[in-house]
Amino acid sequence: MNATELSQFLHIPDGISAAKALERTTHLAIGAHQDDLEIFAYHGIATCYDSAGQWFGGITVTDGGGSARTGPYAHYSDEQMKAVRFEEQNRAADIGRYSFQAQLGFPSSEVKSASPSHAVVNVLAQFLRSCRPHTLYLHNPADKHPSHLAVLTHCVSALRSLEPAFRPERIYGCEVWRGLDWLRDEDKIALSTDAHPELARQLLDVFASQIVGGKSYTTATLGRRQANATFYQSHQVDGAASLTYAMDLHPLLDEPELTLHDLALRHLHALRADMDAAYASLPCCNC
Repeated sequence: MNATELSQFLHIPDGISAAKALERTTHLAIGAHQDDLEIFAYHGIATCYDSAGQWFGGITVTDGGGSARTGPYAHYSDEQMKAVRFEEQNRAADIGRYSFQAQLGFPSSEVKSASPSHAVVNVLAQFLRSCRPHTLYLHNPADKHPSHLAVLTHCVSALRSLEPAFRPERIYGCEVWRGLDWLRDEDKIALSTDAHPELARQLLDVFASQIVGGKSYTTATLGRRQANATFYQSHQVDGAASLTYAMDLHPLLDEPELTLHDLALRHLHALRADMDAAYASLPCCNC
């Protein structure tokens, strides 16, 4: 599948050719749903927003048809919701000046199937080959949303299928449906999201279909970032006003037998060891 074939999935805000839009991409994010990228990959969006040499590309894997709907969207069919969410995601790409936005349109049921979808893996692998980003933002293996974990599984399969030269230098597993503040500080990757605060809000507000039903994603996402910054270091003044946390996913490529479950448990075991050491130095409350 070449750039021409990939172009069927693409929205390119500045109208450049598909081949050039893919080739210039330095920061790439792959998410399950419309609005996931704006929640977990804002660091990449903001980094590239005013840059002459860096470009953010986004890939949304599922079609958005199964989303909850209330208020003005209560009686929308799945097909109508797909169209609404499709337009919202492309509008976010316009506002954020993305190099491209790809919407693959796979049903969540296919992505979450017990057997991996070769179609999903193959198209993701081709996007990665065509873009060759140095920084990649993905969901993290401790996320609690089944679709997020399923998309991450397909992303890891796609990455493992690539020759080493095509693999990104940095691969971040980012927070959406479960924060990563529980990671040990030495295991956290703290990504500044200070830049362009009005842009951060605009990108989230675009997804009205997800907000009007009573889910205040804009407030929650911006609040989490502010909380991360304040609670990051207990004995230092804040170095940033807004942070997202990420987990290093490169071990999944360095250790081909490592599963997502194994990586999540590795961090949980590290947290337990950290807690054991902290309590070992304290007096016993039963003494």
